[in-house]
Amino acid sequence: MDKVVASAADAVADIRDGMSLAVGGFGLSGVPGVLIGALHEAGVSGLSVVSNNCGAMDTGLAVLLSAGRIARVTGSYIGGNKEFARQYLGGELEVEMIPQGTLAERLRAGGCGIPAFYTPAGVGTQVADGGLPWRYDGDGGVSLASPPKEVREFDGVEYVLEHGIRTDFALVRAAKGDRHGNLVFNKSTRNFNPLAAMAGRVTVAEVEELVEPGEIDPDAVHLPGIYVQRVVALTPEQAADKQIEKRTVSAPSARGTVSG
Repeated sequence: MDKVVASAADAVADIRDGMSLAVGGFGLSGVPGVLIGALHEAGVSGLSVVSNNCGAMDTGLAVLLSAGRIARVTGSYIGGNKEFARQYLGGELEVEMIPQGTLAERLRAGGCGIPAFYTPAGVGTQVADGGLPWRYDGDGGVSLASPPKEVREFDGVEYVLEHGIRTDFALVRAAKGDRHGNLVFNKSTRNFNPLAAMAGRVTVAEVEELVEPGEIDPDAVHLPGIYVQRVVALTPEQAADKQIEKRTVSAPSARGTVSG
């Protein structure tokens, strides 16, 4: 039952070229950067990645993207990642963009054994009708476009059929985890990490704080250990290394004034 692995390198050692990965994180929050770094060091390439976004500021998945290790991205947000945009528009990268809620549910469905589901999101758009550019030809044209999806009416409302997602591996980051793989996530890190973990056939979790079994109250567990096969305990320095994508500073408020 002890799922703790000695190092991040050991945890990702059997990820091979061309495999698919579900990767947690929301912006730069909850990104499994240590596992991604170990994967970069291993030299794996041709990866198909499913994640909300593909990293930013040379962190997270941007490390693999910049090195040319990613062949396909299924996500919902490009954001300010200029290298992502360059590779996509230049025909170097295949990209399937889908609504954010649909991506979340496709990951959850895959983890729950649900092969497909109907949703109203995307009806009447290229999401359902097809024609979204999956790959450009490098000259401004589209070399591969999304196919049309099944649309069906329920109670007078149209819904599009979306398929659940399963990947070879999943990489996630948790605030706390025990040796059995039970995980706790902090705030917005919970947006996609539990869902990505569910979708992976083999899920690897890097945890900021490793505790013994029983130290996490069962009611506090966000993801049960049945979904997690490997746990990597981060060092205090690794746990504290958290990037801020857009730093904003508020003007200081007036203090010490008395009204009356």
